[in-house]
Amino acid sequence: MHSPTPVPPVYYPLFLNLSKKRAVVIGGGKVAERKIFPLLRTGAHITVISPEITKKIGSAKQKKTIRHIARQYRSGDIKDAFLVIAATDSPVFNEQVSRDARCLVNVVDTPHLCNFIVPSTMIRGPLNIAVSTSGISPALSRLIRKELEKAYGCEFSQYLQSLRKIRQDAMEMIPDKRKRTEFLKCIASEKMIRKLRGKGLQEIKKTAEDLLKKAKAS
Repeated sequence: MHSPTPVPPVYYPLFLNLSKKRAVVIGGGKVAERKIFPLLRTGAHITVISPEITKKIGSAKQKKTIRHIARQYRSGDIKDAFLVIAATDSPVFNEQVSRDARCLVNVVDTPHLCNFIVPSTMIRGPLNIAVSTSGISPALSRLIRKELEKAYGCEFSQYLQSLRKIRQDAMEMIPDKRKRTEFLKCIASEKMIRKLRGKGLQEIKKTAEDLLKKAKAS
């Protein structure tokens, strides 16, 4: 008799604040390297445990942006970690890390040993779009991400930076909550996005500022 096909997990999407949180990466090769540097951007405190590390990881060690423990993984290494990634070429070590973890743990390319998976991510400054196929096809996730990169260029990052200031001004200048909500929806509407793509950043910034003046005066 064939074993029943396991029901695939339903993943809950979320974005984590890892600033000053302890993240441990087990492994020091190219795969570990690809995991470490996106983590560095988050402000996490990263410890790498591996007898050997790549030149790029070694450079981060010299700059003291990561901590390196030059040995194999041992039980207890991750007891106070917030997040753990196992990226060794040893299934034995990877499985041990998964068993030991009492926190968020990802074992690279082995979804059944993970309690979270890492999506394919497109970052444009404060704009962060994550794509996941629930571990079924990372290749398709990457393809969709590349399509999104074409659709959302650097002008979206620049506009979001402007919106940060405009939103702060709106909170102070428009005391009426309903009017303020309408204004905030307006500056992030489809019409504004079309204008951003068609006429550029400066034009849409001017439009948003004019709308703010109008909302304040009304």
